[in-house]
Amino acid sequence: MIRRFLIVPVWSLVVPIVACAVLAAVWTRPLGWILLPLVSAALGAAVFVGVHHAEVVAHRVGEPFGTLILAMAVTVIELGLIGSIMLSGGPAASTLARNTVFATVMIVLTGVVGLCLLMGAIRHHILTFRVEGASHALSVLAPLAVLTLVLPTFTTTTTGPTYSSAQLAFAGVSSLVLYGVFVFVQTVRHRDYFLPIETEADGEHATPPTVPVTLTSLGLLLLSLVAVVGLAKKLAPSIEAGVQAVSAPAAVVGIIIAMLVLLPETWAALRAAMRNRMQTSLNLALGSALATIGLTIPAVAALSVILELPLELGLPATETALLALTLLVATLTLASGRSTVLHGAVHLILFGAFLFLAVVP
Repeated sequence: MIRRFLIVPVWSLVVPIVACAVLAAVWTRPLGWILLPLVSAALGAAVFVGVHHAEVVAHRVGEPFGTLILAMAVTVIELGLIGSIMLSGGPAASTLARNTVFATVMIVLTGVVGLCLLMGAIRHHILTFRVEGASHALSVLAPLAVLTLVLPTFTTTTTGPTYSSAQLAFAGVSSLVLYGVFVFVQTVRHRDYFLPIETEADGEHATPPTVPVTLTSLGLLLLSLVAVVGLAKKLAPSIEAGVQAVSAPAAVVGIIIAMLVLLPETWAALRAAMRNRMQTSLNLALGSALATIGLTIPAVAALSVILELPLELGLPATETALLALTLLVATLTLASGRSTVLHGAVHLILFGAFLFLAVVP
């Protein structure tokens, strides 16, 4: 255990390189029955090794910097994909940012948080975390979600669920400022609000990795995330074909891709919850949702205003109701600093409702 982070294991060095090689090899080729399992296996391997390197970096820099690095890295790479699809146009380009942000927020707040609460409570009975950190995150997430996903449906300057250029610029700047202030509070002013509660978690007293090992892991983490997002995007046509085969709505494709992209954070959050470090799980989960809105909306807003690209942000009525219910339940769940299997079950039921209504709207 003491030497856990002192060297870079060979497998953790080889897997990201192989995954990126697979991505490069299949990037311009259609996936057949032979390549599909290979791409899926490379995606799964990249997820697991990415989480390993994220843990190495987190152990060196400490919380909440480690979870912040993973959340921001995934979001920035995902943002690159969204931007490229918006620039390429297409019938779904105008709603892509909205669908991606909404799917990410719902998957994180209901699926990831629910799974961590349930599995962690099954193992440890009662999970504890810092109310201050959770309340700060939710106090930023709620206005961000409403400002970017709900209000465009009700504004009257433009027709439809859209913002005018001035409104879009205001929403983008406000999102970026709110996220920036949150990161400042999380990492500088009130960092202690986001530190894990002391437990006998595995590896807590392991020797921190050296600087060369940490830098190597940081580079391999970014390489792994590039492979994860790229391979997930490459799997999209196959997923879309499967969705069409069962006559499911097109929005299901975005949900599946969002779930694939969130795999590294989901696995890392679940591992933390199983080690009774629920604060780390919440840092990852809530941080991902905040980064998705706080970084994605300003970027796509800038693209839309500068290049005059169509952008629909407002959610339909059903999705708006689900979002409001999810934010309410998340607030009640995290208000006491203690959770049981009941809280996890409630969140997972909401996750099931989100998936069911996406398929049967």
